[in-house]
This record gives sequence, structure tokens and C-alpha cells, in this order.
Amino acid sequence: MSDTFDELWGALAPVGRQRTTGGYRRFSWTAADAEARAWFTAAATDRGLTVETDRNGNLWAWWGEPGPDALVTGSHLDSVPDGGGYDGPLGVVSALAAVDELRARGVRPARPLAVTVFVEEEGARFGVACLGSRLLTGAITPERARGLTDADGITWARAMADAGLDPDRIGADPEAVRRIGTFVELHIEQGRHLVHRGSALGVASAVWPHGRWRLDFTGQADHAGTTRLADRNDPMLPFAETVLAARATAEAHDAVATIGKVQVHPNGTNAIPSRVRAWLDARAPDEATLRTVVDGVTAAARRSSGRHGVSHASFQESFSPVVRFREDLRDRVAAVIGGPDGSAPVLPTGAGHDAGTLAASTATVMMFVRNPSGVSHAPDEYAEPADCHAGVTALADVLADLLGAA
Repeated sequence: MSDTFDELWGALAPVGRQRTTGGYRRFSWTAADAEARAWFTAAATDRGLTVETDRNGNLWAWWGEPGPDALVTGSHLDSVPDGGGYDGPLGVVSALAAVDELRARGVRPARPLAVTVFVEEEGARFGVACLGSRLLTGAITPERARGLTDADGITWARAMADAGLDPDRIGADPEAVRRIGTFVELHIEQGRHLVHRGSALGVASAVWPHGRWRLDFTGQADHAGTTRLADRNDPMLPFAETVLAARATAEAHDAVATIGKVQVHPNGTNAIPSRVRAWLDARAPDEATLRTVVDGVTAAARRSSGRHGVSHASFQESFSPVVRFREDLRDRVAAVIGGPDGSAPVLPTGAGHDAGTLAASTATVMMFVRNPSGVSHAPDEYAEPADCHAGVTALADVLADLLGAA
């Protein structure tokens, strides 16, 4: 089993890796994405699984005939800019290795089992996270999705068409959703809770509510060397104050808020900008707290913009409400992977996942593998090989239990 995981991991690892940073750039509908999807198709086909692409671009590899009450596991292969190699791929590689483990145990599923890869989970290229699962479940309209653009102005529709798929067919797929009886997503932990608890594995209790907001600051372009400070309408000033306000507001409410993406126009060294566009990512334990944080940040942006003669506008681009995973399923999985020493640790997560999107439509559960660095969305993201192997065994145990074959 460990050899199977290592072989799969080694084959996928070079895809989209950046030589300069060691991080990954696997953006949806790019060459790296196509290579990753081809890797998955080949690996699944080698295992005798039947691979299909749904109308939204998500991949499904079926053990047995597709049908109702399927047990589905998997994650995603796309990344954030210069992200780590484990966020998403660990769940996909582990799912394929778990299929091999189940076969080695002589398990013959009494109901369909599938390994899936959801597209654009990170939202790194088109701005909306979990887009593949949102489209599948109808959480976003096809009209809005088709019109989403990347930094170069390329729409989702055009990029998908260039990849050989039909964007006119995207949208809610109730039949596909009804096939999912249970969805199990294994994921690297994006933090250090398991490190502190001395456990290699854990189970998710809930996903914090979170969202993304676009902040636009519009001022007046001018010469950096000849324009008096008193005569400037510089959008960088309210932007900078808003970054600090985001940190202070989140800190005051035990939440997190980050401005990690910014576009400056015209982006010249000797030019006062005409516009600054930034994106706020905010997350909190509950929705009321999240709204309080976002309202505080946008209010600070308006006040600062007014002081500096700059106009301001904010737009909500995505929002995911709190997700509480079903306690009976959560506790069952925690007991299975906890073994004779008792149930595995149960912990919340501030990160969004496809399992969270699917939770409104079907039974879902998440498993976490320890991350000794605690770092995620960066090249230092890591899981020890022994913990990865333990994750595969645990996932196989959970799938066998849910199949009634334990």
C-alpha cells in the first residue's frame, strides 16, 4: 500500500511545480491542469475504473457501474499561486491508493464507489472557490460562472471551451448529486491542531463561514515627482489603511481576515496609481461574527477613502455559510480511524472544501492528515510519508466500514 501511494505521488509531484519557488501553479483549464487531469485518468484507468467528465468539468472514476447511493471519495488537483503540493492532491492520491488497498483485502463493493476530482476548488484563476462543486449542486448559476474572468480577461466559458468542453452545458446536475450517497474527503490539515494533540489523523466537526470581497479604490493618476502631497488623490493610502484595519478588526473578534491579492493601475514606479483593486478573504467561527468583521473592514475603507479624496466600492464575490458535518457520520468515522485507543480528534477548520459545498445536498465527512509545519497554500506545506500512509489505511478502513465490508 505504501509503495502504491509513493508511486502515485511521485508521478504527480512534478506537474505544475515551479522551479524558482518549489510551489505549484495548477490553475484550471491550463496546460498544468490538463496534465494533472491526464495523470488522474491514466491512474484510474490502470485500476480498471471507468472515468467520466461531468457537464461542469469534474472527473469521476467509477469502481462498478455508476448508480444511486454511491460512496464517493476524492478532492481536487488545482492549486493557489505557488501553493503546496498536498492541499487537494493528497486526497486524490490517497483515494486511488485506498482502492488498491480495498482490492488487496478482497473487498467487493455492494454499492458503487467513485473517486472524484473537483475543478477550480481554490478559485485561484476565476475567483470563486469550490466552483466545480458549486455548479454541480446549483450553488452558483451557470450564467455567472460562464462570465467569470481571470487576470487576463479570459472567461470561464472561453477557457473551458479551449479545454475541449462545452460551457453551454454547465449548471446544476441533480441526477449526478443524487448518485452520491456519502462523500468522504481526506485532506491535509491546514494548521497544527493535530500536532498539538499528538495525532496523525483527525476528523472535521465544521467548516467556518467564509467569503471573498472585492475592494475598489479609485483615485487620480498623476506624476510621482511633481504632484504635491496635498494635491494627491492616491488610492494606495486608503488601501494600506484597510489592510491594517482588516488585521485589527479580525483580531478583535477572534476571526481571520487577509488581503493577499492586489492589482495596482497603472503600476508604474514613478506614477501615482489611478486605481487599486484588492480582495479580502474573511473567516470566523460563526456568521454573525464574520459579518461584523467584514462590515468593520469596509467601513474603515470608506472612511479612509473619504479622507484621501478617493472613491470606494466593495462587492461580495463569494460566500459560504457555516457547515456542520453530520454528527453521527463524523463520530462513526472518528471511531473507525481512532482504533483501539479511542476516537480520533475532532476539530473545526477555517478552510473551505468541496465537502462543505456538498454537505447541503448529501452526507459528507472530512478526514485530516497531520501537517507538522502547519503551513498551507505555500511551498512549505508538508505531511510525513508515514502519516500519508496512515491516511490511506484509515481511508480504506472508513470506506470498508461504510460499504459494510469491514
